[in-house]
Amino acid sequence: MTTATSSVQGLPATATFYGGRNAVGTNSGACGYANVLAMGYGKMNTALSGPLFDGGRACGACFEIRCVWAPYGNIRCFPGKIIVTGTNFCPRGSKGGWCDPPRQHFDLSQPAFLQIAPYRAGIVHVDYRRVQCRRAGGVKFRIYGHIYFMQVLVYNVAGWGDVVAVAIKGSAYGGWVRMDRSWGQLWSTGFMLERQALSFAVTTSDGQTIVNYNLVGSHWRYGQTFEGKQFR
Repeated sequence: MTTATSSVQGLPATATFYGGRNAVGTNSGACGYANVLAMGYGKMNTALSGPLFDGGRACGACFEIRCVWAPYGNIRCFPGKIIVTGTNFCPRGSKGGWCDPPRQHFDLSQPAFLQIAPYRAGIVHVDYRRVQCRRAGGVKFRIYGHIYFMQVLVYNVAGWGDVVAVAIKGSAYGGWVRMDRSWGQLWSTGFMLERQALSFAVTTSDGQTIVNYNLVGSHWRYGQTFEGKQFR
């Protein structure tokens, strides 16, 4: 579930759609979310053009979108607004160039698009703004990798939604280690942290940080997911 609070005045952009009627085609992508439908984001998601995607830093961010004009044919926008989460990248050359820089463009899931315009519109002009997200449950950490390379997917993040920094601490090592963004919201480190309890610190773009001490016990395994505290 996602709700919104105001952030900035509405900005102009365009929107198309992809992924099919059930949005299954939006499941994976450039943010590292293996299954957006099952990971707390649901069908109300969007791929972002380069200026909005910002190299993956906008993954997990929430946007409020309102259709303002359908440029082709005698088609009217639907009233109301939707809130979607950035979960993928819409690359250069997609959708006839609508995603090419410097355009601000949303390639919405089809179910999301159909809440603001009819299918036959194809593309619409919209106003958008960044808003806060509300998620069910806590921030989640899925651990991948091997002894010499750990990768952690951070997802289901409320508040401002977009993670800008992650640090990890092993109980045997003792100090905090700043993780590097691999891509999207996958964060990595080369420190050897097996057979240690793990703590995580997560910071979002508004400067808020939550710390989960000893969230993961020392008997953790790769492929497991752990749930911590949540931003409010």
